[in-house]
Amino acid sequence: MRKEDGFTLIELLVVLGIIALLMALVAPQVIGYLSQAKSETASVQMKNLESALELYYLDTGEYPSTEAGLHALLGQPARAKGWHGPYLKRDSGLLDPWGTPYIYREPGEHGDYDIYSLGRDAAEGGVGENKDVVSW
Repeated sequence: MRKEDGFTLIELLVVLGIIALLMALVAPQVIGYLSQAKSETASVQMKNLESALELYYLDTGEYPSTEAGLHALLGQPARAKGWHGPYLKRDSGLLDPWGTPYIYREPGEHGDYDIYSLGRDAAEGGVGENKDVVSW
């Protein structure tokens, strides 16, 4: 009989066990980075919204009302004189990384306007990925 080259079932199980062990150690770290990345993405998106709002203000002399909301950056509101938008390329910029629209308030409690996201849980407060992301 001739010995055939290849791996035995035991060798394959050992390799799969090592891979599973590595995944068990690495997966929590990756998930932690992912949740942190979404919060950081929300902060960057809010900075883009702030820039667009400043351009809107320079053109019209006022920030969009709470009623007009951030959609005023995409389409001209009825009372916005001097509007030269759109100030955003896509309406997807109005959604936070969890798919919920950013909350906009004018006048704001912390400045001329407030922009914030309620995080993954879409409820005020929270920790980690559920923590609110604010522009102030």
